[in-house]
Amino acid sequence: MGYKNLFFIPSRQWALGLITSLACSAALAQWQWTDESGRKVFSDTAPPITVQEKNILKRPGLSSTALNGNTTPAGTDAPVPPDTGVAPKLSGRDEQLEARKKEAEAAAQAKKKLEEERQAKVQDENCERAKRAKSTLESGIRMAITNAKGEREILDDAGRVAETKRLEVIIRSECSSKTN
Repeated sequence: MGYKNLFFIPSRQWALGLITSLACSAALAQWQWTDESGRKVFSDTAPPITVQEKNILKRPGLSSTALNGNTTPAGTDAPVPPDTGVAPKLSGRDEQLEARKKEAEAAAQAKKKLEEERQAKVQDENCERAKRAKSTLESGIRMAITNAKGEREILDDAGRVAETKRLEVIIRSECSSKTN
């Protein structure tokens, strides 16, 4: 056996001891209480609600003296107020949350109003355009349209009637709040 092995053994033991101590620190985060039959119960979860406050012997992060009247958490000097068994009453209102909620509602209403105004403007423009096209058709002047091939075609009487009907449908839908 050489000198290298002698120096390695203590460092391995030291590392193993360190790992063991870290694993044991997890055991400190345990609850301890006395159940209805008087037995001590150890657990990493909180006791059931049926366990009275006086039967809880240990909480995670608190020393055993903290529960017996000396109200200092383990590892600190800050006093902890004694537990009176009464939970603090909360108002149930968050002023900042309510203010943000009102701002969001106001922004949504403003956005909705702008969208309605934009829609009304588009509808008015479509209405006026359809009325002008219908009056042009009714004037009797010669009109040409562009077909699917990109060629100009002169509207005949049947085409005028079909185009007039199409424009009347547009006028009814777009000018619903206005008179024709």
